[in-house]
Amino acid sequence: MAVAAGDIRVIEGCKPDALPLDELLAAGRPAVLKGAVRDWELVRAGLESPQAAMACLRGHYNGKPVQYSHGGPEVAGRPFYNDDFSALNCEVRRGGLDQVLDEIAAHAEDAHPPTYYIASLLVDGCLPGLRAGNDLDFAAHGVQAPPSIWIGNRVTASCHYDAPNNIACCTVGRRRFTLFPPEQIVNLYPGPLEPTPGGQAVSVVDFADPDFERHPRFREALASGQAAVLEPGDAIFIPSMWWHHVQGLDAFTVLVNYWWSSVPAYLPTPMHALYHALWTIRDRPEREKQAWREVFDYYVFGPGERAGEHLPPAARDLLGPIDENLARRMRAMLIGKLNR
Repeated sequence: MAVAAGDIRVIEGCKPDALPLDELLAAGRPAVLKGAVRDWELVRAGLESPQAAMACLRGHYNGKPVQYSHGGPEVAGRPFYNDDFSALNCEVRRGGLDQVLDEIAAHAEDAHPPTYYIASLLVDGCLPGLRAGNDLDFAAHGVQAPPSIWIGNRVTASCHYDAPNNIACCTVGRRRFTLFPPEQIVNLYPGPLEPTPGGQAVSVVDFADPDFERHPRFREALASGQAAVLEPGDAIFIPSMWWHHVQGLDAFTVLVNYWWSSVPAYLPTPMHALYHALWTIRDRPEREKQAWREVFDYYVFGPGERAGEHLPPAARDLLGPIDENLARRMRAMLIGKLNR
């Protein structure tokens, strides 16, 4: 197993109704919130037994079908790609949550069980009432962050990043988190942008058995990595754009997470810009690419006010601060240009 060089810092004494969100965002680095959700109903049930945790989930389930990944024993709990990256190694199924729980329970003692993984299921859509005894009070901070739930057996979420900030709560079973700062992207060997096992590009390095001949720069990533094993009741803050590899360590695991953005909703995901830049810039001659790098540094990556500061406010238009009205106008302009 690949071992990161550092430990994730630990914050003691956090409570669901007193999250140090401002401190976490200001620090901009990961933190384990030790015991932050240990009093949740689901955590207490899981500490009693996996069966009690399953019963808790069944008690809140409204019967709506759920989407989940299923793979044979050969998948070894790692939804990923086939050998030539032409397809995923799991199939996506739909069924009842109670059915998935039954199948996980039936294979709980198997040395090499099939893989079952319900990923990023919105709690309010299928488990109404669960939040009453299992929730972080984001509303007290004026933040909209509807929780998602992740249910499976010993599943590994391959190393990836998310654009929003994230607090993930380990509710049933243990999980090992290995995190890397954004600048380690080149040393993590990202896979295809599409398709992906979970909606985001993932590292192709097998953390359980890394091949350093094929991926030599991964040693540099490990030197900058941080890791922690979360017990039930612990939570972890993962800052925006930090890469994270998440390994379920027990036969039944449940995690609840909250994503939220630090910018207004009218600012869309930068992934749109990445796809557009791949299309319009990447394959230009190197001299042109370097010139465009200077343009982007000037307009985008430098100080926000720089490009318009020498102009009268009324003349700045797109170079001034973006509000909701300007965002709508920019969107309409781009759609018009793309449809020509």
